Amino acid sequence: MKNLITLFSFVFILGIFTANAQCCDKSAQAGTTAETLALAEKTSESPIEAYYFHTSRRCVTCRNVERISSEILEELYGDKIVLRPVNLENKENEELVKKLEVAGQALLIVNGTKKVDITTDGFMLAMRDREKFKEKIKATVESLK
Repeated sequence: MKNLITLFSFVFILGIFTANAQCCDKSAQAGTTAETLALAEKTSESPIEAYYFHTSRRCVTCRNVERISSEILEELYGDKIVLRPVNLENKENEELVKKLEVAGQALLIVNGTKKVDITTDGFMLAMRDREKFKEKIKATVESLK
């Protein structure tokens, strides 16, 4: 019986990690291309933007990361920086996805041609340590000013 419980526990934990890896695949590619520079040519005075790229099929954690990120941005910056959810599967978002070189689910803070991917921090901290995640968002935004 003890071996059976251990086996079920192992399978359950493995299932959680596998589901999280499929749903929350790190996606934004680093670096800029000439096309990105041409499309996003802005000065350092450009407004800072926040994007949450996702697919139509989303897990509870994915939805919570979006909600918590949005709430934190509103607490810190009011309506000056609003999180914009972007469905990767919608054709009308193709240009933005291409411009920011997003390949999958991503939480990005962007200022002109500069972008910071905080996807990993979002999934690690949003639900476990909201204050630390809030500090990460604030530091990221400040670094892009």
